[in-house]
Amino acid sequence: MEAPLYPQLSSDPSLPDPTYWVTPRHLAGDDDALADRVGAALSAADWWMWPTARDTLLYVSPSGLCGAEWTRAACPFELGDLPVAWQVSSRSHSTSALPEWNAYFTAGVPHEALDEFLRALDVRPDPASSFDGPETVLAAVCAQGWARDIDRPHSAAIAPGLSAGISLEEVPPLVRDADPRPGQFGWQAWAEPAVDGPYLWCASFSAGVPHDLVAIFAAALASPHPVPRSTLPAGAEGRLTVIRPGVDWRRRARGSE
Repeated sequence: MEAPLYPQLSSDPSLPDPTYWVTPRHLAGDDDALADRVGAALSAADWWMWPTARDTLLYVSPSGLCGAEWTRAACPFELGDLPVAWQVSSRSHSTSALPEWNAYFTAGVPHEALDEFLRALDVRPDPASSFDGPETVLAAVCAQGWARDIDRPHSAAIAPGLSAGISLEEVPPLVRDADPRPGQFGWQAWAEPAVDGPYLWCASFSAGVPHDLVAIFAAALASPHPVPRSTLPAGAEGRLTVIRPGVDWRRRARGSE
């Protein structure tokens, strides 16, 4: 279940006052704060952090089983012509030389969705084991207004207005998994404010990422609740509902129906 990170108006003095509250979340961008917000959440969860020789920031969970690395400075590779910003990985044993799976997120991904994914990973006793099937991912987004792809109803779903999607696809090159065989399938997610336009963000999950963890990311991404932003992502302004602080977004939404 999604944690109420930002109620109607936050009273937390440590958070900056938002200029806007925006929806849909998948087009809200990262407010140019993806490193700071995710890093703060990991530090609050007692993940250890240190800078690497590649000018990246590496966080490791208290169990030693999970890692998250801010890789923007190193630019390891791109997804949808966007540089990967966070790489999240998990091992079955803290002494394992290689991770069981990896997940990659570009700049622009809403930090609320990545926070939920990492929070679920942090409390999971065995982050490398999978218990649910792909249906759990599709059910998570369709419960919040997304629709199954008519051509691939069992492996893909699309956001209203065709502005984002999530699908089970053959993983892109350089997306690594414990299973090295070619032709592995993993979840891919993206936002595309304009049809055939540039991507706002992309995310790629290797084949070994548990479906229920992907479902938590997807549910947070598709949540109808507005999020606070000080800046709006270029290219998405016309697709966003923008609400000024102090306006009841629920009343606004009902009035637009």
